[in-house]
Amino acid sequence: MRDRRSATRAIKTKSKKEIILEYCATRALERAGTQEIRAIQAEVRRQLGPEAKASLSYIASVLGEAGTRVDLPARFDDRFVHRPMEEPYASRLKGVLEFRDLESAEAALRKLDALYREYGEAADRVGAELVRALALKGKQRAASLGASPRVSPEKRGEKQEIAAWFRVWLETPDLFFDWLALRKQSEEFRRLFAKGDNQI
Repeated sequence: MRDRRSATRAIKTKSKKEIILEYCATRALERAGTQEIRAIQAEVRRQLGPEAKASLSYIASVLGEAGTRVDLPARFDDRFVHRPMEEPYASRLKGVLEFRDLESAEAALRKLDALYREYGEAADRVGAELVRALALKGKQRAASLGASPRVSPEKRGEKQEIAAWFRVWLETPDLFFDWLALRKQSEEFRRLFAKGDNQI
């Protein structure tokens, strides 16, 4: 009996992402549309309970990052869905928009900025617009997490700050890093975010 309880507990400790990837792997999904994604939603609820929620856009994002082609109606093109890009942009921009905290957000913005300038110098409007679209997605994602009651107050403040960074970059990319240096030296920023070894 105890072993059965332990096994049940082990199943419930699986993350949503693990369940999604496992479902994808066992069925060798190369493409996923609305029907497949709704089936994955049902599988998440089956394993984690009826209260477990995984949005279509979250599942689409996990599948896309794992290399599965996601075909969803246009209305699901939101901050969490990574639409397929054509080459050579797909390889150049893959993984650029990854951030967990202030330090990694700054690193992501530096990469985006370098690519934006490179495409600008080459008069590549498509590349420049794709970089701006990624930055906008970063701003929306950070703002969404910064407003979520499921995120701790400390993390919400950090995500709100990151959303502001993306907003300023989108508005004035040429001045952004000067602005950021001043922002990080401000009394407000130090009070909110400077914590010993976590200073950036």
